[in-house]
Amino acid sequence: MLTKGVTLRGLEVFEALSRTGSVAGAAELTGLSQPSVSQQLRNLEAALGTALVDHGRRPMRLTAAGQSFLRRAETALSELRLGQSELTRMDLSHLDSLSIGLIDDFDNDLTPRLATDLAASLAGCRFEMITASSHEIVAAMRNRRFHVAVAASAEAEIAGVTEYPLAQDPFVVVAPRGALRDAGELFAPAPPLPFLRYAREQLIAEQIARLLQRRDLALEDRFEIGSHLALMAMVAQRIGWAITTPLGYMRATRFHDDLDVFALPFDGAARRISLFAASDWVDTVPLDIARTMQRLMQSQMISPAIERLPWLAEDLVLIDL
Repeated sequence: MLTKGVTLRGLEVFEALSRTGSVAGAAELTGLSQPSVSQQLRNLEAALGTALVDHGRRPMRLTAAGQSFLRRAETALSELRLGQSELTRMDLSHLDSLSIGLIDDFDNDLTPRLATDLAASLAGCRFEMITASSHEIVAAMRNRRFHVAVAASAEAEIAGVTEYPLAQDPFVVVAPRGALRDAGELFAPAPPLPFLRYAREQLIAEQIARLLQRRDLALEDRFEIGSHLALMAMVAQRIGWAITTPLGYMRATRFHDDLDVFALPFDGAARRISLFAASDWVDTVPLDIARTMQRLMQSQMISPAIERLPWLAEDLVLIDL
């Protein structure tokens, strides 16, 4: 039984405050007044008997107790939202056909569940689901090959296509287990391990190259690997290190015992995962699918990643639709 004073609204307010760092920001996210936000937080702290937020800092920062409680609160809220979403499944029965392209990052966990959810909502509809690289999916959307697609955003608008941002996926360093103290060693003049690159034709390779160029970082060009799992295997075998993202790391479950993951030693490095749909949709199908995607991303990828790497909690997040 929950302690008296621990309410669902209080947990939602606490989660919003952790994201925004201010009462005003939490009020905007939750739709409450600022006094109501403050009261909800006071009630929650009183019920738990500990301070969750350092009220003397701006922006507000979570205390150590607050950071620990946030992980539990986010898991509980995610499960509640998942249950609510499952009670209000999409109704796609009016569609004659639906073709969807999915980034191959989702192959392990998310794609089978999305296929099941969509199939359960379709009646007498021709349904096609294709997985491919982000470059291939974006090109296919330009050619109207798919009705809907999910891929890493190339940041450029596509004529006749609407983008629905789903999640922020920060870039991280993966290195052989125990090989480093911190990621800064890899950007020193004489790094202890060679850099392993994604193949140049991949969108993630272009994004990482731009990231390094903006910081005037020139890394060696000896290894270029087209397969994500092959790249992770090479890191696990201590051949070198790589830059990837948490969603990429979570695909490589078989290698986790042999990998360490570090934050990049500079800020603002992330890619965006988005849903793309033809702009001439006249109903809510793209938005419905986007919400389903976010629910699955949270439960199948984001929450497990944060459970394994808690320091990702502020950066590996869904984007409000």
